[in-house]
Amino acid sequence: MEIALLLVSMAAVVLAVTAVSERLHVPAPLLLVVVGGAASYLPGLPTIHLESEVVLLGLLPPLLYAAAIQTSLVDFNANRGSILRLSVLLVVVTALAVGAVVQWLVPGLGWAAAIAIGAVVAPPDAVAATAVAKRIGLPRRVVTILEGESLLNDATALVTLRTAIAFLAGSLTIAEVGLDFARAAGGGAVIGFAAFWVVARLRRRITDPLMDTGISFLTPFAAYVAAEEVHASGVISVVVAGLLLGHKAPIIQTAQSRITERITWGTVAFLLEHTVFLLIGLQLDWILEDVTESTLSPGRIALVCAATLLTVVVVRLGWVFSTLLFRRMGDNPLPASWTFLVGWAGMRGVVTLAAAFVIPEDTPHREVLLLVAFTVVAGTLLGQGLTLPLLTRALGVPSPDPAEDALSRAALLQQAADAGFRRLEELEYDDHHGVVDQIRARLDQRSFAAWEQLSTTTGEETPSELYARIRNEMIDAERTKVLKVRSEGRVASDVVRQVLGMLDIEESMLDFGTAAREGVRNGSLAFTAGHLCDDLESHPAVETVDDAACATCLADGTRWVSLRQCLTCGHVACCDSSVGRHATAHFHETLHPVVESAEPDESWRWCYVHNLTG
Repeated sequence: MEIALLLVSMAAVVLAVTAVSERLHVPAPLLLVVVGGAASYLPGLPTIHLESEVVLLGLLPPLLYAAAIQTSLVDFNANRGSILRLSVLLVVVTALAVGAVVQWLVPGLGWAAAIAIGAVVAPPDAVAATAVAKRIGLPRRVVTILEGESLLNDATALVTLRTAIAFLAGSLTIAEVGLDFARAAGGGAVIGFAAFWVVARLRRRITDPLMDTGISFLTPFAAYVAAEEVHASGVISVVVAGLLLGHKAPIIQTAQSRITERITWGTVAFLLEHTVFLLIGLQLDWILEDVTESTLSPGRIALVCAATLLTVVVVRLGWVFSTLLFRRMGDNPLPASWTFLVGWAGMRGVVTLAAAFVIPEDTPHREVLLLVAFTVVAGTLLGQGLTLPLLTRALGVPSPDPAEDALSRAALLQQAADAGFRRLEELEYDDHHGVVDQIRARLDQRSFAAWEQLSTTTGEETPSELYARIRNEMIDAERTKVLKVRSEGRVASDVVRQVLGMLDIEESMLDFGTAAREGVRNGSLAFTAGHLCDDLESHPAVETVDDAACATCLADGTRWVSLRQCLTCGHVACCDSSVGRHATAHFHETLHPVVESAEPDESWRWCYVHNLTG
């Protein structure tokens, strides 16, 4: 009963502190560590020892898997060089550097134990880095590098730690180190791929979302245990399985299964991630108490902790500048300010603290090594985590542009709709009921809603916003009626539940676009395109028309939503969300392929021929 009460209390504290962090605009992980540290001294609260087995087997696999299935394999592959240099080479370099510092400052410790604590503090934490990075709006490429690094660096650190502990026990020679690394990495990758292959085949035969989600829960633990049983890396196994399953999800899972898995894992990851940081803080009291029994002087202990913290920060900054800043990554090198943020976002987390407990109890000065690990975790979380937003603003590093996102989303939906219409033309059907017209209208409405989010005109409600507002009011009335019928007991509860579910799904699909439009108004809408078609590249800009208007709308007495200007003849007409769709009509009449937005503060083009934005 006491354990149950403790778990419920921890969950309640996590939710409360997270809510407070939202109001204070402080990343929740940082606040939870502080709250946990203060709570560890509360009278009556039992001392909580975070066992390494609980973290490495109970918490690490689901946290890694939840992050891996949400990580883009395409983005990961595009930045694989940077990710591997950080997650493999930097971890080893940091472990050796910290080992040298600790060996120098702690007499009689030995190189094996010194490198062991170096491996413990080497890997940054996936949750800490990305939680802060996404909150403050770091560029997506920076977040991708940090996420990718954090998925793999734990494996490098744990293998390095295992090697150092084997040296401590005298059961490993230098010649066997390389073989151990190769077996851990290669074996983990093979088992991860095998786990992916098995789960993928099962999912192709399973349509029940609950069964599919159950398999999803089993996957990270099965992959981790299977790899560890053959002395391979369970971390790499989980990450490989998660990356591949996440990438192939649109093919091997049903839509309902994907939605259920995404929501379920989102909830699990949220609770585990935040609980982990509370647990880190709760270790403070007993770690400090154990250090009082050390034979080292308080000054020497403080020096070791401070020197180790400084070493991990300086080594990371030096490494990223030497390997990322001056190395071209494709045709798009990382800017210096972004490189600095990659180096500064090296917050450590629960894996560091859990790995410290793996160090054998008979290791000299083990209690000091545990305090070193805690100092690095708390120091990087609070020091780097709190200053990262300030540095981001000071360096002028841009956040992802909501305006560019809205434009990319609208262009992609338009391309998808056009592909759907082309497939519709290929189908054979006998439509006596106007079904095809309904399909066309629904696809058009979806595309129009996305394009209308680009409208920067204030005070005017777009057609899609008007539709969403009216339909939401109607759904509220419908739900009220269904609930009244339910209370009267005249309809079976299963039927009522199904009808309510249908209303919930429709309501969730309605797109007001209010928040998106606010972001667009604050952005520039200067779209940076990748591959452009010949039409987009060959059309020079035309002279902008002052007080632009759609002449055809004025003549017909209709209103436009947004305006587009033809880059061939300069003709201004209304977009497809407008009643007349005169810009598209102008294209069909003249075959002039490219239009440009004629709205204020917008700088983007659309090619009707290739369905591309530039």
